[in-house]
Amino acid sequence: MYVDPPAPRPRELGEMPPATATGPLDEQPRVWEFNPEYQRLVTAWQEALPLLEQLASAVDKVYARARSPQTWDAPVGSRYVEDIGQWRNRVALYRQAVLTAISDEAADTPRWIPAPAGAPHAFS
Repeated sequence: MYVDPPAPRPRELGEMPPATATGPLDEQPRVWEFNPEYQRLVTAWQEALPLLEQLASAVDKVYARARSPQTWDAPVGSRYVEDIGQWRNRVALYRQAVLTAISDEAADTPRWIPAPAGAPHAFS
């Protein structure tokens, strides 16, 4: 089987935004917020993974039953077992594609973004 790509990490309790270097021109510290787009990817991963697991286990169960000698008494049974095996591979590839798409987008999305402070700035 395939190894799952790294999952997007949800915001941890007590996690702080990145440290900001305040220079001589920065009079106010920068305000950060957890990126809602990154949170959307975390939620997508958490919703998709159990459904993909359920789908894979259902196909695995059918495949195990199909391979049993008590299931097929006709010579055509081996063809059905091969078809179910191909579907099993397709489900594994689909799972890999979905999780990789979420993981790749999460890798390109910043976890923290500057938040609008609501205060006027001189050189905006």
